[in-house]
Amino acid sequence: MSAAQIMTMRDAFIGTLCDRMAADHSIFFLAADLGAPALDRMRSEFPERFINVGIAEQNLINVASGLALEGFSVYTYAIAPFITMRAYEQARVNLAVSSQIRPVKVTMLGLGGGVSYVVSGPTHHCLEDLAIMRLLPNMSVYCPADWVTAGALVDHTRSTNGPAYIRFDGKALPALYAEPATVNLPRGFSQLVQGTATCLVSTGFMTHRALAVAQQRPGVAVIDLYSLKPCDEQALATALRPYNRVISMEEGFINNGGLDSLVAKVIREHELPCRQESVGFNDRYVFDLGNRDHLHGINGMDEAAVIALIDRRRDV
Repeated sequence: MSAAQIMTMRDAFIGTLCDRMAADHSIFFLAADLGAPALDRMRSEFPERFINVGIAEQNLINVASGLALEGFSVYTYAIAPFITMRAYEQARVNLAVSSQIRPVKVTMLGLGGGVSYVVSGPTHHCLEDLAIMRLLPNMSVYCPADWVTAGALVDHTRSTNGPAYIRFDGKALPALYAEPATVNLPRGFSQLVQGTATCLVSTGFMTHRALAVAQQRPGVAVIDLYSLKPCDEQALATALRPYNRVISMEEGFINNGGLDSLVAKVIREHELPCRQESVGFNDRYVFDLGNRDHLHGINGMDEAAVIALIDRRRDV
């Protein structure tokens, strides 16, 4: 498989997981009646370890936690806003609380993070998930920017105990990394572009946006942060220290506990001499119809808006 290939995070993750299921009989996969061509192979090869619980996300987490308490490694799959918000109490009690007493190895896979379900409107947009899942103690939270990172998360989650949430973008995207080994999951981020005064810290789809901005503004650095919890905050502070300006970029509500809150914590606790600004959705849902570029444009998140933000404060 070529890194230049464009594919979905879901297909990369499920394909890699299928490969592992052949030798690791502890893996179960549970879906909330959400189909995908990548699941056909799993359903065919491992029918005894593939369970469709139906459109019942709360029960999805209940069944998964029961299997995990019996020693299995469980992956649950549903649309991002439903697996996080419809089943939030189950994730909190059965996964986050329980895992403080004994390991509960359940990885929640949320498809369609941010506004990747573009025309489905605010019921299917998922702008709150990174913040509310980061809020849960013992819960790891990942937001890959490409399918290579998504694939690398298979072995990473298999080798760690405790619950996790992974946000998958709903669209096929190009690879940003040559191979999974180049993704530093224990550290939680990679610096893709070196720069001088300004650094863009982005997660998920917005890393593609940040890279496009950096191409038009040489000297602007880009950090792709794919592990929002845990993250090596000391290493991130070291990476951010050379810059006098840091701009966080996320497809989520800003100033409410997401990526920008993590960046603010690192800046504050390590006393970094930089100014922080946030790019993301403000405190309102998006009812407008249009493609992703349109939704970003009307919310000040497109390339032109970010470039204008950078140019407006060149003196900082």
